[in-house]
Amino acid sequence: MTGPAKPLPRSKKSAPDAKTAAAYDAAWQVDPPGGLQWTARPWVGPASRAEAGKAARKRVPRVSHATLELRPDRDPIAVLAKQEEDRVQELVPLRHARMAETAFAYYRGTPAVMAQDLADTPRTEIEVQASGDAHISNFGLFASPERTLVFDTNDFDETLPGPWEWDVKRLAASVVIAGRSNGFTPAKVREAAMAAVGSYRRWMARYASMRLIEVWYSSITDADIRESAEESGFLSGNLASNRRSALEAIFTKARKRDGMRAFESLTSIVDGRRVILEDPPFVTHVAVDQPGTLEQVFTDYRASMSENRRDFLERYRFVDFALKVVGVGSVGTRCFVVVLQGRDENDPLILQAKEATASVMEPYLAPSVHANHAQRVVVGQQLMQATSDIFLGWTRGPGGRDFYFRQLWDMKGSVDTTTLQPVALSYYSALCARALARAHARSGDAVAIAAYLGAGDTFDGAIADFSEAYADVNARDHAAYLAAIAAGTISMPASTV
Repeated sequence: MTGPAKPLPRSKKSAPDAKTAAAYDAAWQVDPPGGLQWTARPWVGPASRAEAGKAARKRVPRVSHATLELRPDRDPIAVLAKQEEDRVQELVPLRHARMAETAFAYYRGTPAVMAQDLADTPRTEIEVQASGDAHISNFGLFASPERTLVFDTNDFDETLPGPWEWDVKRLAASVVIAGRSNGFTPAKVREAAMAAVGSYRRWMARYASMRLIEVWYSSITDADIRESAEESGFLSGNLASNRRSALEAIFTKARKRDGMRAFESLTSIVDGRRVILEDPPFVTHVAVDQPGTLEQVFTDYRASMSENRRDFLERYRFVDFALKVVGVGSVGTRCFVVVLQGRDENDPLILQAKEATASVMEPYLAPSVHANHAQRVVVGQQLMQATSDIFLGWTRGPGGRDFYFRQLWDMKGSVDTTTLQPVALSYYSALCARALARAHARSGDAVAIAAYLGAGDTFDGAIADFSEAYADVNARDHAAYLAAIAAGTISMPASTV
């Protein structure tokens, strides 16, 4: 018997000649984005990108990011009033009440004010898909399509291609404001801000060294959080057991907060049909003059999804929808809960249809390339998040209003920042910064950003200085907001007046 034939040796193909290589490059090339910005497109080698990042230090020294110069005609209350002109006016007083509660709650509702303030700060012109509202309460847990619990940024209403520095500054300022609201000492507050920015810098350097596909597939799971908590020392010392239990409690609560929980708390059987329960003014039904309008809304939404997911979604039956108040800054925008039924009335799918308007960053940056603002939100979310909701999609509703769809709750978990102690705030802020760095690395030039940041903490200190200064501004703005409420120029719900 003869053994198996040996495979023939593989021939080595010679490299393409210069003319062929140039043709390959031309075939793959894309038009560079307009304006002064640095992205990974068209293709540029990492050495050149790192050089460009370092060169940006000469144009925009890292210490310059401590600068905060406010416009002399700055009027935060006017900016907020302009935002509210097209909102549901009956709900606007509720927005005011929620923003008035604390300086941090006020900060959460004022991304438009900060976008105006950031527009005059130094920028490197290295662009990413920016969040536009990356404060620490806009990060949290949710389920991946594989049903793994993941941690990521989770609010994209303001997303737009823009300066990465703006997101870092909004995040770090939120850390300082939250720390002050909790009564921490200035030293502990600064320590938490430095932890956040340092984490962003170190993780950006790590992402810069990864293959592009590794960056795209990277995520932060509950197992990653446990591991990082151990490595950071957060789970060591006398309070280790308590902190570990608190962490596991957050994971457990998130896993229980799913569509079935929303289904049980928001709906009931009435006359043999599953309907949403009224809870005015937080949950209310609205009249539909023309049923055909809903048909077009749903048709356009399904058309925005991939064919396989659209086919799956069409197996459900539409049951009911209602207006639902959400968030702090979003109060007054049109946000609906949509109940669908699968196999029977005990097989629900609950979606959220949230109104999308122009990003607060758009007046100071290039306008969105998407004519539909909900599409802008969905595309931005898919760029920034490691894994996104399978029901994510967009549509245009009556009156030309844009809406994006997603599941209402899908293992949703969040951290109550008011309960955090200094060590926990530092750890959590660093975790948020890690997620932000990963989001920026997916859409922007991690090599250039990492080269700009460097290995030292020069940038960290500058952003901490900026954040402390901005927290002072936010405190003054909040005090002025409360004074306007007391004077009657800003409305409040009747029950609080």
